[in-house]
Amino acid sequence: MNSKTLRHGAKAAGVVAAATVAIGLFSTGAANADTFVPLQDGEITQTLLDGTVVTVRQTGNTANISPSMGSTPLHRNVWTSGSIDVSINGGTAKGGTIDAGYIVACQLNFGGSVNGEAGASLTPSEVVGAATGGDPASIPVEGGAGSGVSIGPGKATNVPILDIEYADDYDEEAHKSSFKFTGKSGGFTYSDETFGVSGCAGYAQARSYAKVSVSTDSVDGTVTLWGQPFSLG
Repeated sequence: MNSKTLRHGAKAAGVVAAATVAIGLFSTGAANADTFVPLQDGEITQTLLDGTVVTVRQTGNTANISPSMGSTPLHRNVWTSGSIDVSINGGTAKGGTIDAGYIVACQLNFGGSVNGEAGASLTPSEVVGAATGGDPASIPVEGGAGSGVSIGPGKATNVPILDIEYADDYDEEAHKSSFKFTGKSGGFTYSDETFGVSGCAGYAQARSYAKVSVSTDSVDGTVTLWGQPFSLG
């Protein structure tokens, strides 16, 4: 059973371009038995040009990895849980958006170092963003939490956590992966959000991200917090 709790408050954030931080090194996991992986908490605080201070936190992050029902090496199932919180101090921001998810890669390593800075770059270029603390939007989206993704060797895909339904300008059903909040704080908690990974015959790895976009009277910007990479076996 999965669940999400969205929290509205208020926040302001604007970075000249984008501020990012990556946390942790690799955690171990295995796909040949259920494996519970506790992941490091993470935090980034960025001061914008107008003095607005934005803090993004990830807490209570865990992953549970298990093989598919058929126990084939091409399939894994992942259950993820955690909380994402944003707080704003100073400035004129009246809210923002949070876009969060997991980058999943097959036969590629994310890189990272113990001091929290991003590590070595990856090839092909489509995964460099996830390795170096870049923009998760540069990696194509496939599926989302509660669904499955198919990924081949040397490839990466973006699996959003949120799937928010809304009516578009033509009153048709539409979906988005970002959560909009007002005020100086916002966030959400998710529990047992699951996705399946198929098609990867080799080593697979995942890494969470929380991308926060905010606007003040003078600055628009983005702050991205990267989570600890973990093995899917």
